Amino acid sequence: MRVMAIFVMIWTCLGGGAALAEARTITVVGQGQVQEAPDQAVIVVGASQQADTAEQALSQANHAVAAMIKVLEASGIDGRDMQTSGLGLRPVYDHNRKDNQRPLLVGFTAANRLTVKVRDIGSVGAVLSDLVAAGANDISNVSFGLRDPERAQDAARRDAVADARAKATLYAEAAGVSLGKVVSISEAGATMPRPEMMRTAMASMDAVPIAAGELTVSAQVQMVLELTD
Repeated sequence: MRVMAIFVMIWTCLGGGAALAEARTITVVGQGQVQEAPDQAVIVVGASQQADTAEQALSQANHAVAAMIKVLEASGIDGRDMQTSGLGLRPVYDHNRKDNQRPLLVGFTAANRLTVKVRDIGSVGAVLSDLVAAGANDISNVSFGLRDPERAQDAARRDAVADARAKATLYAEAAGVSLGKVVSISEAGATMPRPEMMRTAMASMDAVPIAAGELTVSAQVQMVLELTD
C-alpha cells in the first residue's frame, strides 16, 4: 500500500508539473491586410420597355437585349461571361381615377437584365457606353473584384502570422522570457474582397467615367506559443 501511495504521489507531482508547463504559453491575435487593385468587373445591365400590349413590351425589351449582346460580343466578352439574371413582365395601371373608379390598365412593362463579367478592367467605361448606345436603360450596379482572390487572401494570412509573432516577441521581451515553439495557429477570421458598387442612373452620355479604386483583403489568426526561461 505504501508503494502504491508513493507511486500515486509521484504521478500527481509529474501531472502537476506537466500542467504547469502547459500553462507557460502566450496567446496572441495577429492581423493582416492587403490592398489590391481590382482586375475585373461585374456589370448588371438591362432594358426596360413599356408598350400597349404585353407582347409588344416584351419584344421591345428582348430586341434591346439582343443588341446589347451583339455589342458585348464585339467588345470581346465571351459567352460564358454573360448570363440572364432577370426577366419580368407586369401590367401598368392608371390609379388616378375619379369617383373611386377602378384602376385603368394602360399598358405593360417588360424588363430583361444581364449580368456581365468584364475581364479587362480598362474597358469597363467603354463597354458601358456601348451598352447604353445599344439600348440599355437600366444599370443596377457595377462591382469590382479579383480574378484570383485566394492569392491576396494568402498574403493577408502571412501578414497576420507575422503580426502575431511580432506581438508575441514584444510581450516576451517585456516579461523577460523567451519564445519557444508554436503550439497552435488558428484562423480567427478572414475577409475576402468586397466588390465596390457604383449605382448609375442612365441618361444620354458620351462616356462613362469609372474609378475602380482598391479592394481590401484581411485575415486574423490566433497563435499560441511556448514560453521558456
